[in-house]
This record gives sequence, C-alpha cells and structure tokens, in this order.
Amino acid sequence: MYFTDRGIEELERRRGDEEVTLAWLGERLQEFVDINPEFEVAVERFATWLARLDDPED
Repeated sequence: MYFTDRGIEELERRRGDEEVTLAWLGERLQEFVDINPEFEVAVERFATWLARLDDPED
C-alpha cells in the first residue's frame, strides 16, 4: 500500500456516499492549489488525466 492510499481510503470512508459534480471537484482542486502551490503540477497532471480518460488518442 502506498502512503497516499490512506488519504484515498479516508476520503472514501468519510465522503464515499456523497455525489458531487465535476464543477465542484474542479473548484476544490483550484482551492487546494491556491493553499498548496507546491502541488500545482501534480494537481494539473491529475486533472488532465481525468479529463482525457475517454480519449482514445491518449
């Protein structure tokens, strides 16, 4: 198990039953980067990966 898995597991445990929009998620990601600018590249890569999941060319 990776260290980050604990955070993912906590997210699932605490908020796993909630439904959110991608707009809400985008706002939270922007808020997170504003507070933690050192994670900008990782968040950008994650958001791009999510955006292109269904793109057959990627």
